[in-house]
Amino acid sequence: MHEVKDTARALVRIGYDGRVHKSFRGHQAKERFDNEVLVLKHLEKHGCTFVPRLLECDPATLKIVTDNCGTRVDHISEERVKEVFAELEPFGVRHDDAFMRNITYRNTDGRFCIIDFEFATLLDGSNHPPMPGEGNRG
Repeated sequence: MHEVKDTARALVRIGYDGRVHKSFRGHQAKERFDNEVLVLKHLEKHGCTFVPRLLECDPATLKIVTDNCGTRVDHISEERVKEVFAELEPFGVRHDDAFMRNITYRNTDGRFCIIDFEFATLLDGSNHPPMPGEGNRG
């Protein structure tokens, strides 16, 4: 496997078959794992095709496997970054870590894609508990 990212929060490797293996670790690893799985399942259910497709998830080891959405982007305007992340909103998701480091480019169709959903928010609020005094959101 080829190592892509090794930080206090995650280890990301790309297998020889092209699949992406992400292991969550560090502060709130379980919560971030649960959130990324929830958001990726939500996006797939709603037909979003410019994000990774969740292939496997293991809550015991806090590891997910996804398909590959292309290569990291080195140059993109701030305006285009905003446009790419805004494309998630019709699918009911706000990324909440909307930086170039979370954009890839898929050569097969010339599409910018978005990765890394551990901090994303479902716009209906279903992945975040109500704040004290807000009552039940749903």
